Amino acid sequence: MRGMMLAGGAGTRLFPLSRVSSKQLQPVYDKPMIYYPLATLMSAAIREIHLISTPHDLPVFQEVLGDGHQWGIDLSYGVQPEPGGIAQAVVIGEDFIQGDSFVLVLGDNIFHGPIGLEEEVAKFQSGAVIWGYPVDDPQRYGVIEIDESGSVLSIQEKPDIPLSDLAVPGLYLYDGSAVLRAKNLEPSARGELEITDLNLSFLNDGQLRAVELERDITWLDSGTHESLLDSSNFIATIEKRQGHKVACLEEVAFKMGFVSADDVARTIGAMPHSPYRSYCERAILG
Repeated sequence: MRGMMLAGGAGTRLFPLSRVSSKQLQPVYDKPMIYYPLATLMSAAIREIHLISTPHDLPVFQEVLGDGHQWGIDLSYGVQPEPGGIAQAVVIGEDFIQGDSFVLVLGDNIFHGPIGLEEEVAKFQSGAVIWGYPVDDPQRYGVIEIDESGSVLSIQEKPDIPLSDLAVPGLYLYDGSAVLRAKNLEPSARGELEITDLNLSFLNDGQLRAVELERDITWLDSGTHESLLDSSNFIATIEKRQGHKVACLEEVAFKMGFVSADDVARTIGAMPHSPYRSYCERAILG
């Protein structure tokens, strides 16, 4: 199974912060935002990962993340020349996907708790899987209606009268047919290839299923000033109360068996002295 992260877009909602760096490189408490979706993929045993970003921001991501060897993963990169929709990322990643199944996660989506991605990846055969998260303002999101088996009955994009309270987070599991489906999409009124239309393609063929996230799971979309602050406060509270860092990639890599203790020791040795380094030494090396 392969993984893709979309970290593009203009970041207009975060202006003027987005003039300093990409939205997905903004700090969420003590780590760059992109660490969190990367940890989501790694925790599902996904080691081949492709990050797509803008021509301006991509060199910075490469500087921050490198080729992933320090975490025992293979990171590659692709360019989205201008905002063209989430589904466009599927087309851009065609050479990386190579007809295989893949997980696509948006770079500003943060999940905390057992979302079941690893289990879905392990049993996935064909079609598409999306997730549904209960919210009190579904009018702001893509909304799905599902039956007891998880089959999707309908998808609405920011409906005035939602048929359910299940919003669709930025996490998608597709088979290789997603590339051709995305290529065949018509651009929307705003000139983009919409991820909702890609999901509808699978739905119309009876191949779309949804996993409903329980209310003890936290999903944060960190694309506005308010949600960025909320995300930072949430992560800070969790880490301070539990004494464990969220999305510490060195720790995730070690727990998943991607790297050895010696590998981690070398990575930590290259870090500057900091609270993050001290945590890695304590939590991983003892």
